[in-house]
Amino acid sequence: MMDAADSLDDLMARCALRDQRAFAELYRRSSGRLLAVAMRIVRRRDWAEDILQESFVNIWNHVTDYSRAKSAPMTWMTAIVRNRALDWVRRPKHETADEDLDGLIENWEDDTPGPAQRLQAAGEAGHLDDCLRELSGQQRQSIALAYMHGLSHSELANHLGEPLGTIKTWIRRGLEKLRGCLEARGAA
Repeated sequence: MMDAADSLDDLMARCALRDQRAFAELYRRSSGRLLAVAMRIVRRRDWAEDILQESFVNIWNHVTDYSRAKSAPMTWMTAIVRNRALDWVRRPKHETADEDLDGLIENWEDDTPGPAQRLQAAGEAGHLDDCLRELSGQQRQSIALAYMHGLSHSELANHLGEPLGTIKTWIRRGLEKLRGCLEARGAA
């Protein structure tokens, strides 16, 4: 049975013969550790992922230069990732400033609701909660299981031990009552 180093060595040899499946397996087995190396140096996951991608392109292009007599496969690949990450860190600051600005813009332009939208949503949730309390227990339970837990009407009937028609009636009447209550509160 081969140990982990021998199997990586075998994969490297197959990669030198341009075996793409071997390269995919080499990536699967080593990318996690190599990403960690890049992360320790650049301290940003997005940069570390870019470094890892560039490093694997470099590994693929130079795998014929690999020599088992000089180093273990993981040592050779780690050196490539480490050198690429150090080059990344040493880049002139004007190159990283543009990327930082792009990252700030991406983070700034998010779709999450602002404070006013969250306040409005909280008010609407409060109205919904008040209106749900006005429903009967069976209606509230049926609606919650159907809409919050994704149970179908037939699954509800089995779960609650009630006829399918009864479940449908509870849900229909409960939704009608909810709609009326929310409209009366101006939340619909």
